[in-house]
Order: sequence, then structure tokens, then C-alpha cells
Amino acid sequence: MTKWISLIGIIAVCCGDSKETRLQRFLLQSNELVKNQQVGQAENYLKEALKLDSCFADAWNNLGTIYFNQKKYALALDHYNKGLACRPDYLEAHFNRANTEYELKEYYSALKDIDKILKSKPDTAVAYFLQGLIYTRLREFDASLKSFQKACSLDQSNAEIWVNLGTVHYYKKQFDSAQVELQEALKLNPQEANVYNALAMIEIELQHYDQAKTWLAKALALKPDDPFFLNNRGYISLLNREIAKAKEDIDLSISLDPYNGWAYRNKGIYYMMVGQHEDAIRLLKQAEQMDPFIEKIYYYLGEVYVQAGDRKRACESFKKALERNELTENEVIERCSSK
Repeated sequence: MTKWISLIGIIAVCCGDSKETRLQRFLLQSNELVKNQQVGQAENYLKEALKLDSCFADAWNNLGTIYFNQKKYALALDHYNKGLACRPDYLEAHFNRANTEYELKEYYSALKDIDKILKSKPDTAVAYFLQGLIYTRLREFDASLKSFQKACSLDQSNAEIWVNLGTVHYYKKQFDSAQVELQEALKLNPQEANVYNALAMIEIELQHYDQAKTWLAKALALKPDDPFFLNNRGYISLLNREIAKAKEDIDLSISLDPYNGWAYRNKGIYYMMVGQHEDAIRLLKQAEQMDPFIEKIYYYLGEVYVQAGDRKRACESFKKALERNELTENEVIERCSSK
């Protein structure tokens, strides 16, 4: 009889809990489940919380994060929107939504969310860092540098910020500055594989392919299955005319990450080198659709069109490469002149 009395007492206590207490319990339980990688059950607890209060912003936010981590970005965005509709000043949700908008390439919307954060908390290093990433994607490199420099002033020991400072200088073709900042990142964290990859990309631009291989070997020693590092090694092999070796790395990169547009660009270059012009154009255009930011797409498209005898489209592509500072005016004039 004692057991029944005890059980009834527990039920009575639970039923007597306030709505706010029950909401917080669902939230805490879901957080614990996420830590234990029981994401499906965590999702259920958050949905139960929303049945109690359809405007419980924390539940909308945390559900959004679950979907974000599953790369269900549109679904995540919808949940962050609902959370912010309930609590417009919820800065964590603004930051999470900005991250999601970045993944969805909704860059100007993401900048608005970051502005909201920085107006309230102007010393938020991670907000400046994300702002820098967005400006980089928009090819507003000067603005990007300012954002990363501000992030760095707030968090000087963060190697990732130094890596991105170096990367922006790389895009601006300021290789000396890029190398200085990347070396600073190495001092802070010698295990940061992206530093070695970025240093390799600089050496590729300088046509120091052996040194680039050495840097990439260090990156791959830390992350042997990284699709970006493998793809970059394949790119070096293409530039060295080691076609078979290049194809092996590029194909492996695509199998590891089918959404890596840089690998499709390189596969297009491979097809150009073996004379399969239609396949080369198809892959290069696919890379452009996946990520218009990718470097030298238009340069290589122009080269393929030249090989295919389509001088008009070649010239159009070379002019786009000029706009992105990937060719000089003289180089474009030379390539566009009829021969």
C-alpha cells in the first residue's frame, strides 16, 4: 500500500508544478539528451514544451539548433523565426538565425541579425567573426578585414580568427600579409589544420607547388579525410599535369562531400585537360551554381571555350574573370583578340 501512496504523491506533485517549472524541466531534459546524442528524444521534449506554450522561445530556438546541426537549414530558419517572433530581443536566436542565413546564402539578412546583436552587445567577438565571414562571401574584402580585425582585438588568442585574416589577405593577393597572419595562427595552435591548407593555397598562387604539397601533407596528417584538403592536393596534381593522381584525389573529395563546389570545379579542369570539353563546361557551370564564390571558375570556363572553338563565350568568361581580379586587362585583351 505504501508504494501506491508514494506514486500518487509523485503524480500530485507533478500536476501541481507551475507551467513555467514544467517548461524549464522539458528544456533541461532536452539539453541533457542532446549532450548524450539522443537527439530524437530531445526533439520530442521540446515539442511537448511547445504544446504547453506555443510561444516558448527557448524551445523554438533549440529545435532550430537541432535542425541546423542536421543541415536542415530551411527548417532551422523557420524555427528561429518563430522563436524571435515570440521574443524579438533574443540575441542567441538572432545569432543562430544569422548562422543559418549564412548557410542559406541569405547574406544581407544575416548582416541585419548581426547588427541587432552588436547594437546590444558591441564587444561580441563571435558576431564580428561571422560578419567577417559574410563580407568575405560577398567579396567585400576590405569590410571583411575590418570585421576580423575587430574580432581579433576582442579575442587575440583565437587562432581561427587569424586564419581568416590570412585568408582574406590571400583573396586580396596580399600574400606577405597573409603569411604573417597564418604564422601567428600557427603559434597559437599548431594543430589547426586549416592554417597549413591556407599556406598551401598561397604557395599554389606563387607557383611553388612542391612547398604547397608540403603544407598540404601537414594538413592531411591532422585530418586525413578532409575533402577540401584532398581536393586541393588534386588541384596541385592538375597544375603539375599529374592527371591520374589528380582525378583520384578529386573523386575521393566528391565522394566524401558531394556538396563541395570546389571539387566540381577541379573535376571540370580535369575534363578540360583530357579534352572532354562538354563535360568540362558542365562541371564548371555546376560548380558556379553550387557556389559562385569559387575562384577561377570563369577563367577556366574561358579556357575550355577557347579549346572548344567558342571564342565569343570564352571572351565573356574572361571578362568575368577580370571583374574578379583573376586576370589583368592585358591578359583579357590578348585572350579575346581573334587569331
